[in-house]
Amino acid sequence: MAALIVIIAIALGGLFWLDAMRAREQALRVCRKTCHDMDVELLDETVALSRLDFSRGKDGRLRWRRSYGFEFNIDGTRRHRGRLVLVGQALDAMQLDMPEGFTTLQQAHKREVSD
Repeated sequence: MAALIVIIAIALGGLFWLDAMRAREQALRVCRKTCHDMDVELLDETVALSRLDFSRGKDGRLRWRRSYGFEFNIDGTRRHRGRLVLVGQALDAMQLDMPEGFTTLQQAHKREVSD
């Protein structure tokens, strides 16, 4: 019985890891597309998970809510911060800290970005 519990725990851990990797790739796609559209440079080509909790999706079901941070460059001299939030695989909100103030770009449970 203990072996079955260990196997189930390993399988659930593997599924969580796989879902986390998919979400990270989705966050990176969103950042790349947004930075390209705004004519800014995504620095380090990476996003970093900053928070993980639960939220209700558009359908009312509980989903992982992941917050990511990233950095971008406007003119080649300074780093600026950005944040985005995914609920499941869908973009919930995105914000870029521009020199003139914060710019909120997205706020909707329904938007999914793809290549």
